[in-house]
This record gives sequence, C-alpha cells and structure tokens, in this order.
Amino acid sequence: MNILDDLKLQYKIGGFSNKIIYWNVGCFVLSIILFYKFKEGAFNYPVWISLSSNPMDILYFPWTLLTYSFLHAGFFHLLFNMMILNFSSRLFLTYFTQKQFLGLYLLSAIFAGGLFAICYYLLGFQSNIVGASGSVMAILVATTAYQPLMEIRLMFIGNIKLWYLTAVFIVLDFLQILTDNIGGHIAHIGGAIFGFLFIKLLQNGTDLSKIVTAVVDFFISIFQPNKSNPFKKVHVNTRGTVPKTESKIIRKDKTQQQIDEILDKISKSGYESLSTSEKEFLFKAGK
Repeated sequence: MNILDDLKLQYKIGGFSNKIIYWNVGCFVLSIILFYKFKEGAFNYPVWISLSSNPMDILYFPWTLLTYSFLHAGFFHLLFNMMILNFSSRLFLTYFTQKQFLGLYLLSAIFAGGLFAICYYLLGFQSNIVGASGSVMAILVATTAYQPLMEIRLMFIGNIKLWYLTAVFIVLDFLQILTDNIGGHIAHIGGAIFGFLFIKLLQNGTDLSKIVTAVVDFFISIFQPNKSNPFKKVHVNTRGTVPKTESKIIRKDKTQQQIDEILDKISKSGYESLSTSEKEFLFKAGK
C-alpha cells in the first residue's frame, strides 16, 4: 500500500475531525493555484470566498461565513491551526460525538465570523479574514469548559491542567487585540465565547449541533432519489440455490467480523498499530 492509498484509507475510516483537516489542507493547496500571487508573495482571496466586514458583501455572499474557515493566509497559519485542531479534537471526542464536533466547528465559524464583521463595522474598519482559528478555539474552550481539570502532557513542560493552556491562548488574544491582526483576534475570542456557550447549553439539554444535522438531512432528502416505490417486481427463484446464498452470507459475516476486529484495534491502539496486511484488507473492504 502506497502513501496515497494510506491517506485515502485514513480519510474513509476517520471521522469528521479527520475529514475537516483534510478539507482544510485540500482547500489550501487549491487556493495556492487559484489565489496565490507569487510576485507579491501573498494570497489575494476575493470577497465571494473570504469573509468581508462589509455587510453588503456578506448579504451577497452569505456562504462566506463558512468558506473563510477553510482558507488560510499561509503555510504556518494552516500548520498551527491544524495542529491545535488535531489536539483539541481528540480531547473533545473523548466526551462527545462526531456530529457534535461537526456542528460545533461550523456553528462557531459562523458566530466568530459574524462577531468579527459586527465589530469591524462598528469600529469603521474594512477588511477580510480567513482561517479556522475561531472554530479551533471553540473546540478547545468547549472541552475545557466541560473538563477544566483534565491533565494534558506537553513537551518540555510536563503535565498541566487543560484550563491553564486554554487560559494562555485567551489571554494572548486579549493582549494582542489592539496590536496586530485585530480581526483575527476578535474571531478567536468569538470562537471561545461560542465554545463555552455550546457546552453550557448542552449541559442544560440543548444540543445546538442538531441544527447542522437537520440542515444536512434536509439537503440529503432533496438530492437523494426517492427510494419508496410501491410497485416492486419480485423474482422467485425456484431452482433451490439456498446453499450458495448461505455461503455468501457466511463469507460476508466473516469479512464484517474481521473489519470490526480491525476497527476495534484502531480505537484501542491507533491506526499505526495495524499491520500492512490489515491496512490493505481494510482499504479493499472500504472500496
């Protein structure tokens, strides 16, 4: 199995946390081709894909409240966000579901982007922003709000409480809000606020991620062909092929059992613990 097949397999068996990292990296590669100005050494994102603080731009291009969170201003911007997203998503998914993760990521992007646009409009500033930082902060703060005393291990530092790390990020954003990248820091704070509210509402019985699930289900119902057909032609096989059918069922059950055993191994020891033959089997089964 080559590297490309390995990446495809990880994408297939990974949850939304894994897929969102892939989507961000894919969007970055694509944006280099489409929007990077090599003479200037910077990206030039148009208003129909980045988030503008101009209310009219948002009115004309409302999807930018989401698309901006999959774009980045540079390689290190992307790298830092994806590192923190990978770290915080693992902690978040210890207690919550993949659907709740997806809902939090998307809704916090909208909230953080909206807060940026409102603040800039009131301050009389005009600018565009890109980046997943608001959503990343939301996931980190949400996990911290739920389990602030969780211990994490940091290189060169050792074990610390999760809320210590989160507090450092939030304090740095407040300290730098009037120095540089004002819009980015506002979006970070907006994400942090939404992450905190998301968890508090969830603890009180209100799961905001169901909004995203309902919207996704709605669009699936629109584009998915209607499978309910009252007129079904039934073919009756009278030649007695029961033994062959049973053998197929047995083979299918054994394959599923092997897949379940491999997935259980991944959940306990991680994907890297699989042997080459197990990776190849899972990749073929995924097809």
